[in-house]
Amino acid sequence: MVDGLGRNIDYIRVSVTDRCQLRCVYCMPEEGVPSLTHQEILRFDEITRLCALFAQMGVRKVKVTGGEPLCRKGLPHLIQQLKAIPGIDQVTLTTNGVELARSWDALCQAGLDGVNISLDTLDRDLYTRLTRRDRLSDALEGIRLAAASGQIPVKVNCVPMTREQLLWDVAELARDLPVHVRFIEMMPVGLGRDFLSIPAAKTRAVLEEHFGPLSPAEGPTGNGPAEYCLLPGFRGRIGFISALSHKFCQDCNRVRLTATGFLKTCLQFSHGADLREPLRAGATDQDLLARMAAAIRAKPSAHHFDGPFTQEDERRNMSQIGG
Repeated sequence: MVDGLGRNIDYIRVSVTDRCQLRCVYCMPEEGVPSLTHQEILRFDEITRLCALFAQMGVRKVKVTGGEPLCRKGLPHLIQQLKAIPGIDQVTLTTNGVELARSWDALCQAGLDGVNISLDTLDRDLYTRLTRRDRLSDALEGIRLAAASGQIPVKVNCVPMTREQLLWDVAELARDLPVHVRFIEMMPVGLGRDFLSIPAAKTRAVLEEHFGPLSPAEGPTGNGPAEYCLLPGFRGRIGFISALSHKFCQDCNRVRLTATGFLKTCLQFSHGADLREPLRAGATDQDLLARMAAAIRAKPSAHHFDGPFTQEDERRNMSQIGG
């Protein structure tokens, strides 16, 4: 599927829930948010039908997100269903990792192609303050089990935001384990607007001061815009995703489907199309395809996170949008 600016849209991030065991300070209020009802969120068969239609339009890669997707009962079954869709080449998962060890075998049996695990610090006290939950040991268990299995690629995502974060500690996971560690600039969406985004160049400087020069890595390492580097003696790569300081909207290849069935074409804006209501009202595949195509053709040219907040900007928190 080509959007109105000629970009090839071949990747969709599908949120399956707004729920999460953690309360990360940039994602969800301490008291949480009112949970969606079962009627409000898409059923697995509805997600599968929509993803099959996206596949007809040229989508080849699906990332399952939340909230925390492992809060959704029966998630490995959905992974298996998505893997069976003709045209879908890859199904991956983004998770906070705290329940990953419990679900790992079932996810692998379902055919999962990769996992991204969010982890901002290895300091237990700081982790507890940032997530408002004491679950660091569970997250590390999930990372180590996934890495040790060697069955699918593992990436660790870290959002730098405080001086207390010892970023080299997180980076050293890529020395000790066969995982790639990526540092992601804070996105000013929802509660994320309350935090300063640390530019990737500054994070890189901190890492180079500790480890020495990073050298560019050749060849692709994933679906997204991360730039990867190598460090001597490291088993994995170090990556940087700099959506603010190095805008890559001209190459954007993705859209999002929220847990409520809203096709969201840009993270910053509220633009898109409701797919749940026509789906449940008996819309034909052709009707849905036309609605999807119209939304994707109108995909915004770029975000303007460096500008003032506008009426068109997204007002929901990341847990409600889909990470």
